[in-house]
Amino acid sequence: MDKALIFDIQGFSVHDGPGARTLIFFAGCPLRCAWCSNPEGLELKQKVMFVSKRCKRSKYACTRCIDACPRGAVKPTGAGEGAPVAFDHDACAACDTFECVASCYAEAIKLSGTWMGQDEVRDVILRDRKYWSDGGGVTLSGGEALMQHEFVRELARWCKEQKIHIAIETTAFAERSVFMDAMQHIDFAFIDVKHMDSERHLEKTGVCNDLILGNITALAQSDWQGRLILRMPVIRDYNDADENILALAAFMEGLGLFEVNILPFHRLGDSKYTQLGKTYEYSEEKPTPETKLEHIQELFLDRGIACYVAEEVLY
Repeated sequence: MDKALIFDIQGFSVHDGPGARTLIFFAGCPLRCAWCSNPEGLELKQKVMFVSKRCKRSKYACTRCIDACPRGAVKPTGAGEGAPVAFDHDACAACDTFECVASCYAEAIKLSGTWMGQDEVRDVILRDRKYWSDGGGVTLSGGEALMQHEFVRELARWCKEQKIHIAIETTAFAERSVFMDAMQHIDFAFIDVKHMDSERHLEKTGVCNDLILGNITALAQSDWQGRLILRMPVIRDYNDADENILALAAFMEGLGLFEVNILPFHRLGDSKYTQLGKTYEYSEEKPTPETKLEHIQELFLDRGIACYVAEEVLY
């Protein structure tokens, strides 16, 4: 793959691996987690996103995007001439020219990602490298970076040649050969485990967990020399019961793994669903209570497993 679809690059991330890092978000994900905070990165395709508060139609009766769209997918809403616009996202899905984006001087319409070549991504990494200080590097995230594994493998290989520390945040939902091939270039990995029961995993993510747990097992039993931390987003009434926590702890004990990172639920991606014309199932959900996080942490600690809450990972 000559180019990768990347929906964000954060130049000074301090919570996604050791030190300050360049965090690269690759589009495309095989999972459909109901609580996902990056819905713009789920598909390996550019999507139109509309930020209504930036739209100038109400103030200036602007029709630039309406006039520019050749598919009639952008329409005024409401009764007045100055009403904002609405998008027919089904019609937008067939578009690959995105005239509406170029027409909007207010930048109320944007694309969910940019196609970038190896040289373009490497230039960003080399630009940022001087700001990492000691212990920094690059973290590959998403979406799911392994959906674009050929590009990721080549980028990771180049980072190793440049003596750049390379980390990955992954679902590990990939063919075993793809997963193990990519991991040989990785120094540090966060791997998500959403639920230990395969049917329950399927219920909220769209896939079973057999492949994920199998890949974690294969990595743990291989000669890979990197550092592995399992991650679990804490979702109320889904995976926060003691039974599931203890099942994950037993799985880790069986493989000699001793580090886990639990993440409290948050609604940071709520506005993105609106921009994409989607409904967010967890729009009314409250953040995970501290007492619940502390209880889960104690369950792991009682079994000799280091449990980091949120960003409190020890590097």
